[in-house]
Amino acid sequence: MKLRTTVFALLIVFFSYSQQNTIAFAKSNDTTVISKHIYGHFAEHLGRCIYDGFYVGEDNTTIPNTNGVRNDIINALKALNIPNLRWPGGCFADTYHWKDGIGPKENRPAIVNTWWGNVTEDNSFGTHDFLNLCEVLNTEPYISGNVGSGSVQELADWVQYVNFEGKSPMSDLRRQNGREKPWKVKFWGVGNEAWGCGGNMRPEYYVDVYRKYATFMSGVGVEGGLDKIASGASDADYRWTETLMRDIPHNLLQGVALHHYSVIDWGSKGSSTEFKEDQYFKTMQRSWKMEELIQKHTEIMDKYDPERKVDLVVDEWGGWYDVMQGTNPGFLYQQNTMRDAMIAGMNLNIFNNHAQRVKMANLAQTVNVLQAVILTEGKKMILTPTYHVMEMYKIHQDAVLVPLQLKTDNYEYKGEYLPAISASASIDKEGVTHISLVNIDLHDSKNITVSLDKVYKSVSGRILKSAKVQDYNSFGDPEKIKPTDFKGAVLKKDGIKIEVPPFSVVVLALK
Repeated sequence: MKLRTTVFALLIVFFSYSQQNTIAFAKSNDTTVISKHIYGHFAEHLGRCIYDGFYVGEDNTTIPNTNGVRNDIINALKALNIPNLRWPGGCFADTYHWKDGIGPKENRPAIVNTWWGNVTEDNSFGTHDFLNLCEVLNTEPYISGNVGSGSVQELADWVQYVNFEGKSPMSDLRRQNGREKPWKVKFWGVGNEAWGCGGNMRPEYYVDVYRKYATFMSGVGVEGGLDKIASGASDADYRWTETLMRDIPHNLLQGVALHHYSVIDWGSKGSSTEFKEDQYFKTMQRSWKMEELIQKHTEIMDKYDPERKVDLVVDEWGGWYDVMQGTNPGFLYQQNTMRDAMIAGMNLNIFNNHAQRVKMANLAQTVNVLQAVILTEGKKMILTPTYHVMEMYKIHQDAVLVPLQLKTDNYEYKGEYLPAISASASIDKEGVTHISLVNIDLHDSKNITVSLDKVYKSVSGRILKSAKVQDYNSFGDPEKIKPTDFKGAVLKKDGIKIEVPPFSVVVLALK
C-alpha cells in the first residue's frame, strides 16, 4: 500500500533495539502551517472550572479580578497565547439554555448541573461573561451549541445574538443587555458527544440532526462564514466518522471532532499522583494511541475529502484519573504530575505532525478539572507541568511544519514496547527552527543525533524535568517543576548531539 505522504511522511518511526536515536529533516516542498488552534483549551461548567475557578464574582474583594474573572488566571492564559477557548461544555452544553444566562444577573434563573455533581448554578456566568473574557484574552471563542435538549430555533437565535450587527430581534436583545457590537463568533460545535451524553444517537440519526441545525445557523457578519464542527467519534469509532463524511454535505461541514483520553481503565482510572511504572506505562500506551486514531480517521476523511477542506478537531484530549481524595467525585479534580507533561508533549507532537488535517485541539480542561493547566485554592493559584509544556510549545503556533524522519529506540516494560522519543519541528516567521522532544522512558537518557539541512550558528533550549515522575506542583511548593535552561545540546558541523533525560520535555531553538 502506497504511503500517504501527508500522514506518514511527517513522522516516520522505526522501532529499534540498537539504542540509536536519530532525527533528520525530511526533504519536502510542503509548506503546511501548524495551526495555532491546535493549542486550544476547554472550559466546561464542571466542578470548579468556571465557578470558584475562572469566575469568583464581581463583588469579590479578596481575589483581584476583572468583571469577576481572576486576574492571575487571565495573566497566565495570556502568557500561553491561547488561541481559542471552548465553552460551555462538554456534556453540560446539551443541557445549557443560553437565554438563562443573559440579562440582569439577579433575574437569571438557576439551573441544576445534573451532569457534574447535581450542584445548583445561578447562571451568573453566561454568554456576555464568556465572550468578554475571550476579548480580554485575545482568544477565539468556540461555542458548543445545545442539540441534545435544545431546538434549532434556540441555536439559530444564539448565533444571531452574538454575531448579527444589523437590526433583528436577537441583536436588539443583545443591545438591550448592554452590548452594541457583535462578537462575531466563528467556531460552533453542533452538539457534543451525540453518541453518548449528547443524546445516545446513532450516527445516521445524528447526520440528519446535524444537517437540520447547520442549515439554520447563519454565517452573516462573520468573515468566511461559520466553522461548523460536527460531534465526532469517540476513540476508534471509525463508522461514526465514515457516516458523517459520507452523508453530510461538505458545504455544511467545516470540522469533525474526535475525543480521546489517556485512560487506563474507565472503571478504575487510578490515582493522579500515586502510581507505579505499570500504571505509567499503560497511560503512555493510551496516549500514544492518538497517533493511530488520527491516522485512521484521516484516511477515512481523505476518502471523502481529498482536498482536505474539512478539519479534524480533537476538541477533548488529556489524562483522566480518579478524583483527589476528599473531593466531590462529580468535580473531576485531579493533580498534574510529570506523567501529564509526557501526555501533553507527546500529543502536541502528534498533532503538529498531522497538521495537514488536524487544525484544532482542546485540552481538557483549563482550570481545576482533569488535566488542567491551572489549579486554584482560595487566593492561591499554581501552574501545572502541563501548563509549562504548552508554554514551551507555543513557539509552534502558526509556524511552518518541518517533516521529520525519526529513528528511536524503545521504552520497554515487561516485554511490551513503546517508542521512547517523540518529536516535532517547525520554522517560525523569524526563520528560527524549533524542535520539541519528549523522552517517556522512566529510566534511561536518550542520546539523539540530529542531522541538519543547513548551517546553524547557535542552539539553545529549555527543559522540563523533575526527580520523580510522580512529582507535581502543590500550593505549598508551587514551583517544584518549571522550565529551566537546557545545556544538553551540542552544535557540531554535521548536526546536533542531544542528551534527553528520562521523562523530560525539551524544546530547542536553532538560529
